[in-house]
Amino acid sequence: MLEGRTALVTGSTQGIGLAIAQALARSGAQVVVHGIEDADQGGPIAAQLPTRSAYVRANLAHADEAAGLVAAATRALGPIDIVINNAGIQHTCAIESFPAERWDAILAINLSSAFHTMKAAVPGMRERGWGRIVNIASVHGLVASVNKAAYLAAKHGLVGLSKGVALETATQGITVNCICPGWTDTVLIQPQIEARAAAHGGDRAAGVRDLLREKQPNLTLLPPERIGDVAVFLCSEAAAGITGVALPVDGGWTAQ
Repeated sequence: MLEGRTALVTGSTQGIGLAIAQALARSGAQVVVHGIEDADQGGPIAAQLPTRSAYVRANLAHADEAAGLVAAATRALGPIDIVINNAGIQHTCAIESFPAERWDAILAINLSSAFHTMKAAVPGMRERGWGRIVNIASVHGLVASVNKAAYLAAKHGLVGLSKGVALETATQGITVNCICPGWTDTVLIQPQIEARAAAHGGDRAAGVRDLLREKQPNLTLLPPERIGDVAVFLCSEAAAGITGVALPVDGGWTAQ
């Protein structure tokens, strides 16, 4: 399906990013895996993919490293046809106590790094007349929850940024879309699950049920592989007419 294409997936050494990298590779794309791990840790993760792969390290909290990531990926495997902006961090706290440094880091990694990678990737995609950009937003790019000021700002911003770039590139064979996952079984939400579990005597399953009952009607913690499947679809020719969309994969959360 994606043979001959080269993909860069940010934040892809674990969780949703790794599931997307694996799904793209199974579909034939060669994949640049990205993380903040040293090469001796990140390299073996990339090497496990079933197609040609490489690992590139960059700290996306730093604008210069984010801006140089596409060039580094191109040196590793060749021109980048597919960019998946997945890297993200989280911090939950009431606004009056929200640390300014956490705000800055979340905006840098969850939003600004996507700006930098898209800015770097779009010119080459335009020249080749084909490109796919998939930004992993969140239901929190569409609706709000308490104590997530920075995450909400970043993810809402990512949805808006994606729509704008989709319009700028709509006639050039490039699509730009967001996937908006609901509760997904990743490291990012473990602190929230642990807090709920603590209120149920340490029972993790009870904590998960408590968390999901509030928001997600299907009461199922999504496996990251489902997000990978959706990303492959959005990168395929079947989705060539889909651009500027923020697609919820949220078990009914935003239908309420």
